[in-house]
Amino acid sequence: MTASLFLDVFAVGPIQANCVLLGDADASELVVIDPGEEAEKIADRVRESGLRPTMILHTHGHLDHVGGTFELAKLLGGELPIGLHPDEIQLYRNAPLQAQMFGLEVEAPPEPDLMLRHGETVAVGELELEVRHTPGHSPGGVCFVVSGAAEPVVIVGDVLFDGSIGRTDLMGGSFPVLEQSIREQLYTLPDDTRVVCGHGPDTTIGQERASNPFVSG
Repeated sequence: MTASLFLDVFAVGPIQANCVLLGDADASELVVIDPGEEAEKIADRVRESGLRPTMILHTHGHLDHVGGTFELAKLLGGELPIGLHPDEIQLYRNAPLQAQMFGLEVEAPPEPDLMLRHGETVAVGELELEVRHTPGHSPGGVCFVVSGAAEPVVIVGDVLFDGSIGRTDLMGGSFPVLEQSIREQLYTLPDDTRVVCGHGPDTTIGQERASNPFVSG
């Protein structure tokens, strides 16, 4: 039996990072992935979905993916677990400092209490999100491989884009490391896997393996 996948991907903030609402409609549960900004907009989309939020997860700790976490956690109420890879905690905690570099202000996000380690899974109703550690854009970047739905999906943050890859010139970035992450953790997925990126449109594993100019198959 497959779960009824709910997937809502929309851009937030001036850098237009994608926030992802991913859930099991049959179980009436969802998780919020990468609430980068515009917390009220995200909270409204959660309410419109009719599904109950159970967690806030992050692919990595850059400002445009965590800047709205503090406010969103308050708006959604309760004590939602907040997930992050252990290697990303320092970057995540420095969100206010990241904001200052752009002349902005954000509240420090709540301390993560769900450590997202490679190979572990997170349940959302009958869906399972397998955590794959994919450093290179940042030290503790992760992707979420979704299983349990009819459509194969992976949420990749800023690791891989439609015809591009994540930046490697930021602190903790490395092109050789990112290339290895993409080849070993993403290009090993089926060709028809839908890739939900941290910026811009979706793509597929097959398309990127065949034609990505930075990391080809």
